[in-house]
Amino acid sequence: MSAPVNPPVWHSLPNAPEPGTFVAMLEELADGQATLRTLPSCSDAALAKPFSLVLLRAGNEVKAFVNRCAHFGVPLAAKQEQLIFKPLISISCNVHYARYRWSDGVCEYGDCEGESLSPIPLQIAGNGQISIAT
Repeated sequence: MSAPVNPPVWHSLPNAPEPGTFVAMLEELADGQATLRTLPSCSDAALAKPFSLVLLRAGNEVKAFVNRCAHFGVPLAAKQEQLIFKPLISISCNVHYARYRWSDGVCEYGDCEGESLSPIPLQIAGNGQISIAT
C-alpha cells in the first residue's frame, strides 16, 4: 500500500474552532468508543454552522478527526447513533462504508483507500479536560 494521501488541514475548513476550544472531559468518553461532538463555530456570523468531529478513546488517549469522509466529504455520521465503528479497530462512513483505522484515520477499505481523515490535535489536562491543542 502506498503512503497515505494528506487530508485537508482541519483549521482550514469552514467554521473550524480556535485552538484551546473545550471539547470534552475524559470521563465523559467511554473507553473504546467513538463519540460525535459538535463545537461552536469560531465565526461571528449568526448563521455559521457548528464544527463536527469524532473522538476515539483508547485508554487515556483520545484522537480526534473531522467528521468528514475522505471519499466525498460527507459526514461519517450525522448523529451519534449512526456512527459505525469497531472499538479500537476502525470507524466507517455510514454513507459509503469506507473504513478508517482507529489508530491513524487512514482509509483501509473503500473508494478512498490510502486517503486519511483530517486529524485534530488535542491536549488533555491533568483534570481530564480535553481541548484543541494550541
